[in-house]
Amino acid sequence: MKMEIVYTFQAQQDLKNIYEYIAYSLLVPDTARSMYQQIIQSVRSLESMPERNPLYKEEPWRSQGVRFVPVKNYLLFYTVNNETHTVSIARILYGGMDINHQLEETIEF
Repeated sequence: MKMEIVYTFQAQQDLKNIYEYIAYSLLVPDTARSMYQQIIQSVRSLESMPERNPLYKEEPWRSQGVRFVPVKNYLLFYTVNNETHTVSIARILYGGMDINHQLEETIEF
């Protein structure tokens, strides 16, 4: 059965910020579009077998069932709810930042 994909507000903002940073700060709009498409493609791939990706190793997120998938220099964090058949995209973060700090500021999982 196909899972429904939902984005938290923070994940939507993360995706927007990634695009804007690459397009307007780094001045490479073609790269921004490509990165956006790669992230969206990775998200869509979670419609089937979303539990194939590992749980995040740190607590308390591991216990909460937070999984991640790398997309180039970014990490896509999500949870799976098998009862409602949904995958919730919680955050999309640059791998070079303090991930644990960013996850602590995450409102929804």
